[in-house]
Amino acid sequence: MSAKQSSATEKLEREVSVQAGKVTLEGTLAIPKGAGGIVLFAHGSGSSRHSPRNRFVAGVLQTGGTATLLFDLLTREEESVDQWTAELRFNIEFLAERLLEATRWILRQPETKVLKVGYFGASTGAAAALVAAARMPEAVASVVSRGGRPDLAEESLGSVRAPTLLIVGGEDEPVIGMNRSALAKLRCAEKKLVIVPGATHLFEEPGTLEEVARLASEWFSTHFAPAARPETAAGRR
Repeated sequence: MSAKQSSATEKLEREVSVQAGKVTLEGTLAIPKGAGGIVLFAHGSGSSRHSPRNRFVAGVLQTGGTATLLFDLLTREEESVDQWTAELRFNIEFLAERLLEATRWILRQPETKVLKVGYFGASTGAAAALVAAARMPEAVASVVSRGGRPDLAEESLGSVRAPTLLIVGGEDEPVIGMNRSALAKLRCAEKKLVIVPGATHLFEEPGTLEEVARLASEWFSTHFAPAARPETAAGRR
């Protein structure tokens, strides 16, 4: 395990090994000074913790004071098999359980166990994030989906309690419909669908991924903030 301290951004970053049942998953943990929450990234099909899009969003979150865990949902051996069979990348139940195991790991670590937990899911990873949030409502404070496939989590949508933000590209027409349908099925107290104009599924167009990162950062910052204490009678006087 290696660790480095960045004085410029005042954050601790290190490579970690996440115990998930019988397997160990590789990840990168970054904790800015004064972080109030941590976001676990669930990458899309065929991707990994090295996804440039997720790493970009994670960097923006860290700059805003939010800790992040980028980790592989599959072991190297599983990735090798999945490259040929694609049997795991669409197994939402399997991926959601991996995300839950990573959440339990985060809640056991001394430096992260006091942080509020959020999920950022992309494509099929968004479905896994929604299923995991439905199964651990007491631990998950917020969810953001980027170009997500919430249709793959349809049976769990009504059980999600965490405030959920769905972000979809304006040119990603089939996925827009899937997310509108999912928004109607979500029963959480706070939910929102944002369509980014001109963006396709991977948000490769100039400025579109920056908009995703801005929206996600605002959403997590809002829901990781300490609850305001009601004014006491003495305070009002």
